[in-house]
Amino acid sequence: MFQSLGVIMVAAGVMYLFIPHDENAEPVKAKDYRVELITAQRAAPYPVLAPEGLGEGWKATVVSYRRDQADAWQLGFLSPAQEYVAVHQSTAAPKTYVPKVTRQAKDSGKTETVDGQVWQRWEGPKYDALVRTENGATTVVTGTAPFARLAEMAGALRSETA
Repeated sequence: MFQSLGVIMVAAGVMYLFIPHDENAEPVKAKDYRVELITAQRAAPYPVLAPEGLGEGWKATVVSYRRDQADAWQLGFLSPAQEYVAVHQSTAAPKTYVPKVTRQAKDSGKTETVDGQVWQRWEGPKYDALVRTENGATTVVTGTAPFARLAEMAGALRSETA
């Protein structure tokens, strides 16, 4: 039994030495989402939004457009403080779509005005969100970031026609 444990410990030590584990390495690589954005803007029946003029340190990490899922657009970012912030848009019914993308957040009954636009504040156990419905689509800015960061993203959102 001790010999088997010794063999396992040696194997674990070898794996530790030869598998890269640089704590100082950049853990997340930024994605270039321009092609997907142009595709979604051409295909979606609503003005697809993406941020313009965000400060240093924002990294796009997730991008997708799913026409077969109620024209769902998703663009996720890591903020400079390494918090997740995502923009979701869809023509799906807001009552089911918003809880899905916010991981069960609920309408708090409060609003927040960002650049002259009124957003509903949703609060949840994992994600909070700012939510607007207009032009046939629901826009959700959600994530683990505080409302100030969510508002920063909401304020930066522009469409190709804006």
